[in-house]
Amino acid sequence: MNKKIVMKKIGLLSDTHNYWDERYETYFAECDEIWHAGDIGSLELANRFEALKPFRAVHGNIDDHYIRNIYPQQLRFTLEDVDVLMTHIGGYPGKYDPSVRSLLHADPPKLFVCGHSHILRVIYDKKLQILCMNPGAAGKYGIHQVRTLLRFVLDAGDIRDLEVIELGKNN
Repeated sequence: MNKKIVMKKIGLLSDTHNYWDERYETYFAECDEIWHAGDIGSLELANRFEALKPFRAVHGNIDDHYIRNIYPQQLRFTLEDVDVLMTHIGGYPGKYDPSVRSLLHADPPKLFVCGHSHILRVIYDKKLQILCMNPGAAGKYGIHQVRTLLRFVLDAGDIRDLEVIELGKNN
């Protein structure tokens, strides 16, 4: 009996602040979906991502009412047997934002994705058994020194093959 291999390669970014880098197309070419953890910056930019691949996103604190009407503040879904919670302002283990803290403790996802800090972090929360990912910032506005994004695979409940991609200095 042939078992069908099903997995999804995900491209993850945040805090583009309306900045488009042509390399997004290259780095996300082999991805099945693109996820954006907020501060997209414009509906035009969101539409460019939507045209590339299936696109999941949440709005961030700088996003206008057009983006807020399309993309929620929090997005919870299951993909390849991985329970995912995505929001813009989320924090990290030991310092979760009050807006998500009680939800994470009451019903922890397997993968928690957020942005906002412009700091790339991938931390496993041993207490709650949550993998927390913040891809840093892919745009040119903000405090970050290097623009970054992430790629990884979801496969039958596993999160694997994490790649950090540096887009260069934030000038």
